[in-house]
Formats: sequence, structure tokens, C-alpha cells
Amino acid sequence: MISGRLRNTEYVINLRALGENIQAQKAALPADSKILAVVKANAYGHGLVPVAQAALRAGATGMCVAILDEALELRDSGLDVITLVLGITPVEEANVAAEAGVSLTVGSLDWLTKYHQFARQFNWKKPLKIHLAVDTGMGRIGFTNVAEFNQAVKILRRYPEFEFEGMFTHFATADSADHTYFDRQYARWQKFIESLDELPPYTHMANSATGLWHRDQITANTIRMGLSMYGYNPSGTDLPEDLHLQPVGTLRSSISFVKKLAAGESVSYGATYTAEHDEWLATVPIGYADGYPRCMTGFKVLVDGQYCPIAGRVCMDQMMVRLPKYYPVDTPVILMGRSGDLTITAEEMADQAQTINYEILTNFNNRIHRTYHY
Repeated sequence: MISGRLRNTEYVINLRALGENIQAQKAALPADSKILAVVKANAYGHGLVPVAQAALRAGATGMCVAILDEALELRDSGLDVITLVLGITPVEEANVAAEAGVSLTVGSLDWLTKYHQFARQFNWKKPLKIHLAVDTGMGRIGFTNVAEFNQAVKILRRYPEFEFEGMFTHFATADSADHTYFDRQYARWQKFIESLDELPPYTHMANSATGLWHRDQITANTIRMGLSMYGYNPSGTDLPEDLHLQPVGTLRSSISFVKKLAAGESVSYGATYTAEHDEWLATVPIGYADGYPRCMTGFKVLVDGQYCPIAGRVCMDQMMVRLPKYYPVDTPVILMGRSGDLTITAEEMADQAQTINYEILTNFNNRIHRTYHY
């Protein structure tokens, strides 16, 4: 069976840059700070296992994922480090996590009670590592009441079926210039912290944005490094970052077909683009089935260090671009990244798509081959 990259479209991942981003964040934190690399959603589209391995080499302590399946994939790859599932895992599936040594997020007394009943009923042997989520204002998951939180802590400390490994919260507006809501969440977090006579091994309240713009307010020993690890600004272009982050990914393809388009001829579905003059037109083998959004119609790519507009609608598997002159088949095309002195950023793509850079990155799916540079 033939396998490997058989289409000249790839997402090139610079793992050296990823490591340098982690090291830049570590250098800006107290010396004893730990970093949990957030590798959920296929490492924000960059490749779960290779990114996790590179993050550990660069000094990360462990991983954060969104669902148990992602954590088990890391275990299957041989990574036996702290791995926290940030979402809520059904009680009935939690023993799988316990067996694998995976840490789970819990945000209610009801969940702990049910799991304790299951563990006793079925005589589950291994303790389940727990991080208690504190909802200080994100409104997603977690304890909102200090008294209930303390009851949960008592349960974790009392029963051998549990290991109280951590507690955390998540800020909704850490990437905003207005600190009002952040400060409100921060004050609530402090009440939970101060309610304990002894903190668990991992306390984490800093996401990427907090690690960039609120470092002096971090009252925790661990930071969750997500988008910033991949070299992108969590605020888009609203706030400048001072770590000099390096974007990790370059999305590139090449010309698969080129032709002369006559004036008056139209291109792609709906015939929305019509040539005003005779012009060279290139076809590029990437489309919205790869996660390159259809709404990028009217945007641009880079060919030979020059911006070239996308002509007509982005198709499922291909798209067309207008060339300044004839270029042969196999000429490189940069869809995100640098060519010559020009760059197309994830933020620019997000602006075109009227979304955020997170969504652009996580949309690139596995039909696009990943190539890793170390």
C-alpha cells in the first residue's frame, strides 16, 4: 500500500519555534512555574503527538486536552506525564481515565458522589486524579460557591478513590484592554484559594492571555499555554504582546494548473469573478474540504513574494488565483506564512473570515499533510 504525501499541499510546522515560544513564556514567569501545554483539537491543528513531544522537550511539565480520547491518544504514544482533560467526562467513563493515570476536571459535588459510588460498587483499584474547576465568571463549568467547593475538597481528601491533584479557573476577558471583568474574576479566584489550608500540587488560573498581559497577578504555580505556544496573539491584533512569539505553522501548496483567461471569461461557481483583461490564472489544490474556508473568496495568497488575489469562489478541493504573469506548474503558493518580504497571517485570514485566529488554525484538517521541522 502506498502511503505518505501524494498531494503537493502541506502544513509545515516549525517545532523549534514552538519550543522557543515556551521558553520565552517560562523566562517571563517565576522560576518554579510549571507549564501545561494545551494540545486539544489536534494541538490547535498542528498535530497532537508531535507537538506534545516537542513541548516536553522545551520544558513543559504536562498536557491539557479537551476530551478523554485525546488524552488516551497521548498515552498510546508513550507520553506518561500529567495530562488533564479540561472538559467534563461522563462519570461512567471516568475509570478509563483512572486506569490510564489521566487527570479529570470536576465541577460539581454530584459528579464526585456518583463516581465514589461506582468506584466502591465495582471495586476500582486506581485513584482518580482530580482538578476542581472554579467558575469565577466564564459561566461554562465549575464551582461557583466556596462552601460547596470546600465540601468537594473534603471528599477528595477523605476517600482513597480520589487524588486531589489540582484546581483552576479560566478568564473570559484576559485578552481585553478593559480589566474590569478580569479583576472581578480574579477577586473570586482569590476567595477560593484563601479558603484552603493547603493547596493541591497544581493550581492554574493563567491561560495564554493571562500569561501575556497579567503576569503580575498570577497567584498559581502553573500556566496553561495554548494559542501563544503556537506563536499567535490571543487578542488578534487588539493588544501587543511582549514575548516576541513566532508563528509555528506555514500553509503552503503549489500551482497544479495554469492557463490564460480571456477578457470576459468567468471563473468558479456562480461565475462571480469575470476577467476584465486577458490574464494568467492558476489553480491551487486546496479548498474548504481541507479547512481553508469558502469565505476566503476575495482574499489573497503569495506567489513568488507577491500578493495574488483569489479569483472566484473557493471550491471544495481547489481554488483559483490571478497571477501577475505566467508561472509554471509546481510553483510554490503560500496561503499562510511568508514569501519574500511579505506575510499572510492567521489574524488577516481571521479578519477576512470574520472570525478569530483560533478557528482558522483548528479548521485545517488531516487531509492536509503535516511536515515537521525540528
